[in-house]
Amino acid sequence: MSQRQRIGIAEMHCARAPGLLVTHGLGSCLGITLYDATARIGAMAHTLLPEPRPGEEPTRPAKFVVTAVEQMLDELAGMGAVRERLVAKLVGGANMFVALQPPSRELIGERNARAAREILAVLDIPMVGEDTGGEHGRSAEFDLSTGDVRIRTLRARDCLAVL
Repeated sequence: MSQRQRIGIAEMHCARAPGLLVTHGLGSCLGITLYDATARIGAMAHTLLPEPRPGEEPTRPAKFVVTAVEQMLDELAGMGAVRERLVAKLVGGANMFVALQPPSRELIGERNARAAREILAVLDIPMVGEDTGGEHGRSAEFDLSTGDVRIRTLRARDCLAVL
C-alpha cells in the first residue's frame, strides 16, 4: 500500500517509492515535481510566488519557485538522487482572476510558470511534462513508483491528464 503525503501551500516534501505526494488547490500557485526514475525518489513543492522580494530571506523556501527548486535539489541529493537523472513536471499556474487584473500586467500564475521554466533551464533539468495556465484550479497526485503525475481540475473528479 502506498503512503500518501499531503503537500500544503508553501510546503515541499521528498520521498521514495512506493508513495504518493498529493497537493490540492493549485490555482495561480505552481506545483513542481522533480524525479529520479532510477532511484525512484522524488519531490513535490506547492509554490505561491516566483521569488522573494529583493533582500527578503524566506522563512519558508517552498513559498517561492526559485528557493523551492533549490531546497528540493538539496534534499533529493541527501536521499541519494542523482541530479543528472532528474526530470521536472509543472502543474498549476492558472490565471484565476483575469477580469480583476489590469490588461498590461503579467498574471501571477504566468509569472510562476515562467520562473520555474527559467530556473529549470539554468539548472539543466529537463521539463518532461507541463499542465499550466488556463483559468481553472487543479489538484495533482505524484506517484513515486512510476513518476506519473495525475491531474484533476477542481470542477471534475475524474483524472483529466497524466504527465
